[in-house]
Amino acid sequence: MTENLVGEYLRARREQVRPDDVGITATGSRRVPGLRRDELAMLAGISSEYYTRLEQGRDRHPSAQVLDAVARALGLDAASTSHLHDLADPAPRRRRTSRTERVRPSVAQLLAAWDRTPAFVQGRHLDVLAANPLAVALSPLFHPGTNLLRSVLLDPDAHQLDPAWEATAAQLVAVLRSAAGPDVDDPHLTELVGELSVRSELFRRLWARHDVRRHPGGGVYRVAHPQVGDLELRYDKFTLADAGDQVLVVYQAEPGSRSAEALTLLASLSAVSPTRR
Repeated sequence: MTENLVGEYLRARREQVRPDDVGITATGSRRVPGLRRDELAMLAGISSEYYTRLEQGRDRHPSAQVLDAVARALGLDAASTSHLHDLADPAPRRRRTSRTERVRPSVAQLLAAWDRTPAFVQGRHLDVLAANPLAVALSPLFHPGTNLLRSVLLDPDAHQLDPAWEATAAQLVAVLRSAAGPDVDDPHLTELVGELSVRSELFRRLWARHDVRRHPGGGVYRVAHPQVGDLELRYDKFTLADAGDQVLVVYQAEPGSRSAEALTLLASLSAVSPTRR
């Protein structure tokens, strides 16, 4: 990974902005996708020479005002703008080691107590650290030891469960980008990105976009389950305090719905024949 994090990010985002989207009439042939450097500089109200130095990594200390102006010109949302500031002014980093993430025993006990509610805990790099039996019965993606992004990209069974798996992959890649921030020295991140870059053309394209997304607080999860049919579940995500960016994910069905009946059936089936790795 290059250390010109700001320039790499700006170049990737610039290439995704069409001139027409920002009121610039594109004339003649263009050698680059998206905006040219001088066009973005004009929109941001800075000189083309200064923006070029910034993107090439020759200016390592841009002001917050300049970063905000460039972010507005690129149409970045709040999460992406915050990410840009983090790249430009990263917190001091300690050299990381490949320490295994652990779930607190009290959290594991809580998961086990929810026999009618699928739930799991994911780590900083989208590894499933712990899950209750109903979550594992709901999807093999939620088995402890699984990496959600790796499975979504590479596991054919995951593609069968989630017809919109490519959109799911795009969301997870953006979440991973946001979680990683400027911490390019993390060994686990380096290993995961290297593996997926070799094995998945889709990942290479998505990672090169530098999309950023924070963990959504909640949403809807649709799954085509081979035993109980289609389910539509609501999910909520909760950051666990003092747990190193671990997130608790909990699924629920609308009371009285077809999905609630299917989830109850799945809970009964998993209680009779628990899923094993």
